[in-house]
Amino acid sequence: MVIGGGPGGYAAAFLAADLGLDVTLIDREANPGGVCLYRGCIPSKALLHVAALLSETRHASAWGIDFGEPRINLEKLRSWKSDVVQKLTGGLGQLARQRKVRFVRGNATLQGPTRVSVELDGGGSEQIDFDHGILATGSRPATIPGLSIESPRVMDSTGALDIPDVPKSLLVVGGGYIGLELGSVYAALGTRVSVVEMTGGLLPGADRDLVSILAKRMERVCAAIMLNTRVTGMKEEKSGIRVSFSGEGAPAEQVFDKVLVSIGRRPNSEIPGLDRTQVKVDRRGFIEIDAQRRTAEPTLYAIGDVAGEPMLAHKASHEGRAAVEAIAGHKVAFEPLAIPAVVFTDPEIAWCGLTEPQAAAAGRPVEIARFPWGASGRATTLDRNDGVTKFVLEPGTGRVLGVGIAGVHAGEMIAEGVLAIEMGATADDVRLTIHPHPTLSETIMEAADVFFGQSTHIYRPKTARR
Repeated sequence: MVIGGGPGGYAAAFLAADLGLDVTLIDREANPGGVCLYRGCIPSKALLHVAALLSETRHASAWGIDFGEPRINLEKLRSWKSDVVQKLTGGLGQLARQRKVRFVRGNATLQGPTRVSVELDGGGSEQIDFDHGILATGSRPATIPGLSIESPRVMDSTGALDIPDVPKSLLVVGGGYIGLELGSVYAALGTRVSVVEMTGGLLPGADRDLVSILAKRMERVCAAIMLNTRVTGMKEEKSGIRVSFSGEGAPAEQVFDKVLVSIGRRPNSEIPGLDRTQVKVDRRGFIEIDAQRRTAEPTLYAIGDVAGEPMLAHKASHEGRAAVEAIAGHKVAFEPLAIPAVVFTDPEIAWCGLTEPQAAAAGRPVEIARFPWGASGRATTLDRNDGVTKFVLEPGTGRVLGVGIAGVHAGEMIAEGVLAIEMGATADDVRLTIHPHPTLSETIMEAADVFFGQSTHIYRPKTARR
């Protein structure tokens, strides 16, 4: 039995069926997909593709091509985004039927360690007994304590993805990846976007040299970026939402047509009936699990956002597979050396493994090798030299500990870094792997060359300590 049909839940259910288990998947939606497909990863990336296209058409004037100002049909845009979602979720429904996974639509309540009752979507209820269960209930947008107001002008990420209109001005509260991605969409559509972030930089936790590349571009497309600043009040008026601020250099009160609150997500661990089991929840709201994703209740496992950070769809999918293999009696543990993260802004930022700030915090000596995209032929043909590829390497051996990329299509390139870390590759392995020319992937090879002071397209001689 799996509660939750997101990327973790349906991946677990499908693998369990492939292994010959009798599987029931419970979710509130008509088909599997979860927040990621219905209200998260997929619709946001569809809109970000539109934003990237709008940005590129405007940039094309620098190449002698002028498309003029675009005419935006919001109804058709929303319809196209919905079509993408329906195509993918409908496909998952078909895959569930092909695998003979029993899909039950409704709200689940645990009755104990091996029984669940479901309030069915069509009315009535059903009791389901199971040998093993996987909790994959995901997460929801977090709110600002004491500042939330009920108004259609104040949106969370779900509301923002609906694109009800294109406001003249938008305040994005939170400089994390969700806020920056959605802020980029609205800015491309013509909204004056301002971002407020309580820390000293955008994307807290990510490498500063990667973030600085994105920050420069965001400063150009946004009306304002307010760092070290907090929102202290919001009040609805006839003309919009009046917002007050505090902090270093905080601006005076301003009125925005709309406000997007994007300060992170909270795990959905308040599962009805969880108190009838031995499952433990930590102080942050995450369900406690072991390396096999098993909870303190031997029959129950937990995966995805509800089971801890990073709260990423691909992490949930792999956790789901590990849990199912453990249930099937295989010798397995979820122990990845690297989980990639991608911010789908323009430019994209992607990283995996050990970051430079993490190494510094742990007092771990590392060597850094960077290849600037100003020396990349492919980046130049795209007129996008605003990028960098970097390695975090073990001194002496050159073993790859971490990889970071900032630039267009960074998300499509980072998997090579994940594989290098998982396989224990060294900078020598990477540089001896022939990369096709001219591609952005060459920057990975040339960053490895930088470690040896032998990059073809930049001159950085090998230092004495190497």
